[in-house]
Amino acid sequence: MSIKVLLAEDMHMVRGALVALLDLEPDIDVVAEVADGNDIVPRALALRPDVAVIDIDLPGTDGLTAAAALRDELPGCRTLILTSLGRPGTFRRALAAGVRGFILKDAPPQQLAQAIRRVEKGERVVDPELAMAAWDSGDNPLTERETEVLRLAADGAEAAEIAARLYLSVGTVRNYLTSSVVKLGARNRLDAVRIAREAGWV
Repeated sequence: MSIKVLLAEDMHMVRGALVALLDLEPDIDVVAEVADGNDIVPRALALRPDVAVIDIDLPGTDGLTAAAALRDELPGCRTLILTSLGRPGTFRRALAAGVRGFILKDAPPQQLAQAIRRVEKGERVVDPELAMAAWDSGDNPLTERETEVLRLAADGAEAAEIAARLYLSVGTVRNYLTSSVVKLGARNRLDAVRIAREAGWV
């Protein structure tokens, strides 16, 4: 029986290339292609794929949030993250979301098909260098709420907009941002965003 795969990638050319690559494998069948993170769970529930190959940076719901939702709503579908962002913090967030595999887009093409087969069997597939970097890196010093506030700030939201979205006061949002700057040893909010992004925490 073929391994049924859902592929989530927003760049049309990259998605097409991946589908063409996987179509060469006799035991892998791409049953769905999506470009928006909001479509992952509904399509997966409709088609019941064995493996979901998901890019992290998607419009709508980001790949890691979609992976966590997929784990909760369709536990039989295993998730493989395919990304150009080989950051230890991102890798740790992927593990927390229940992802079974994490490989980089610049890996040799044959690694993707092999990773899909291994993930479908229940194995964990991780780029070894990335695993070592995650092992050596420190934990995210920010609280969950500080991370959430900084993530919205990284997307360009002002304090008032963040406050409205998270049902907080503007003063509380500013306190979270100030705390993030201090904890990260940053010069200002923009520097805090840069540090957190480079670490893969936002």
